Amino acid sequence: MTADLTGTRALVTGGTSGLGRAMAQALAQAGASVVLTSRDRTRADQAASELGGRVSGMALDVRDETAVAAGVEEAIRRLGGLNLLVNNAGIGMRTVNPRFMTDPQPFWDVSPAGFRDVLETKATGCFLVAREVVPRMLAAGGGQIVTVSMNEQTMTRKGFVPYGPSGAAVEALGRIVAADLADTRVRANLLLPGGATDTGMIPDGMPQPARERLLDPAVMGPPIVWLASPQAAGVHDERIVASRFGEWLAARSRAAS
Repeated sequence: MTADLTGTRALVTGGTSGLGRAMAQALAQAGASVVLTSRDRTRADQAASELGGRVSGMALDVRDETAVAAGVEEAIRRLGGLNLLVNNAGIGMRTVNPRFMTDPQPFWDVSPAGFRDVLETKATGCFLVAREVVPRMLAAGGGQIVTVSMNEQTMTRKGFVPYGPSGAAVEALGRIVAADLADTRVRANLLLPGGATDTGMIPDGMPQPARERLLDPAVMGPPIVWLASPQAAGVHDERIVASRFGEWLAARSRAAS
């Protein structure tokens, strides 16, 4: 049975495609009010229009601290508050190597500009948005930060600079956010799909059999809705793998009984 998230107010960064869109859609279908972001205002508005309901789009460059401060303020104004931040914005390996799976390039062939763009979008972006949101949640008496991470194998895979290092930085940031919030009423958790997903970040030239093994981004829906629900009250500093969410939840239930 899907949780009823009526009254939940969520900000989903990078919410126009892939994992972000899947999570925004799942939250909205469960009754939450959602602001999703993109660097491109047209894309943000179009995605929000397609998802319908309580979803609105907002242009936001998460690399820019001034834009982030204004964007968080605007999201809270629209929603009337904020219960959930899904820190998801990121760009993938395609931006530095469109054929990164079939023709991986060594790190020394990656341009400094390409490295900075991926790292700043994923790691610095997560930091800047959380930095603006958390004090407001603390003042409001609670909330949740969900940091979207990746498999550890991806972080250290050959040819995966700068995507892998950016993911490792995001993972470390998410754990430190949780540690810093341990004695507060703001919860913080990590969520990752559990494998390569069928998003716009997949490379050119990927063989069809490999494409068929890609996870559907919708795999992120059930865990993000659960984390936003009262059922997850008190859940903190967990690393949840979406593709194994059912098993994780069953094991948690057994341990609690």
